[in-house]
Amino acid sequence: MCSLEPEKDHLDSEDSANPAEDTTVELSLFDLSWQDVLIPMLADFLSLKDLFNLRCCSRIAKRFVEAAFERRKDINLAGINSRNIELAFAVLGKHCHRIESLHLARCHWLTDEYLLPILAENTRLRVVNLNECVNITPLALQPIIIECKGLRILKLSKCQWLTTGAVDALTLHHSNLMEFDISYCTAIGERCLIIFFRKLNKLQVLSLANTPSVTDQVLIQIANYCRGLEHINLVGCAAISDYGIHILTTTCQKLQSLMVHRCPNVTERILAPLRGRLFIDRPQLGYNLQALPGQINCLYLQV
Repeated sequence: MCSLEPEKDHLDSEDSANPAEDTTVELSLFDLSWQDVLIPMLADFLSLKDLFNLRCCSRIAKRFVEAAFERRKDINLAGINSRNIELAFAVLGKHCHRIESLHLARCHWLTDEYLLPILAENTRLRVVNLNECVNITPLALQPIIIECKGLRILKLSKCQWLTTGAVDALTLHHSNLMEFDISYCTAIGERCLIIFFRKLNKLQVLSLANTPSVTDQVLIQIANYCRGLEHINLVGCAAISDYGIHILTTTCQKLQSLMVHRCPNVTERILAPLRGRLFIDRPQLGYNLQALPGQINCLYLQV
């Protein structure tokens, strides 16, 4: 719960400093109710940088900002690698207890030492973005996997430390993910992905770009179990072919975008009938393919 002690201490000190004599009391901004006025009407609209600047102004400002941190639901430090940022993050880890959205993409200073304390205090997380956080380990995922039951979005692009074991643990504990990104994660095997996607029947957005273990068999599992899929990124997945794309696009009727740039075995023969129905990142070739839809039906009749 959000503590009222800083506000109470401030008001008590004002009372003790003003005896019973009838004098005019000089009021300040901080005399307004913190929980009812200042935090929801002021602090909630300030950036983290603004709050840290305010925190440096006075002791009462410091207590006010720390009370505001207790109510903070969104922390976005994506791409910020400035000097002493890890010290500011340690302050957030100490005072933030209601975070639902945590964006730390490209924070190269981030290690398990800094991340684990804030994860331990925030089990309401629904969105976690750790894209390109190269200096943490699978240990940092344990609190997210085990404690954050409401997790809906998880982004781990270019996290080479992500292992098959970590994905297996996700499979056991999370079936309600709506967005998942493991682009450039080369340590995950095909079998692991096949098992994982059997649990994700609520998935809407998926990025598997440049993940070598993505094959047609993985796409078939996605098609069978993730039928609400709307967007999929398969850029650089050299092992997939027209066969897997046909199964995917035929089964996932809600699909709106398909990214297949640098997929050499995915040809215009399968993409041409899809154009107009959904967005495809690859430009159309200049030759006539009008007869191909019927040919495709014949090719995949055995499926």
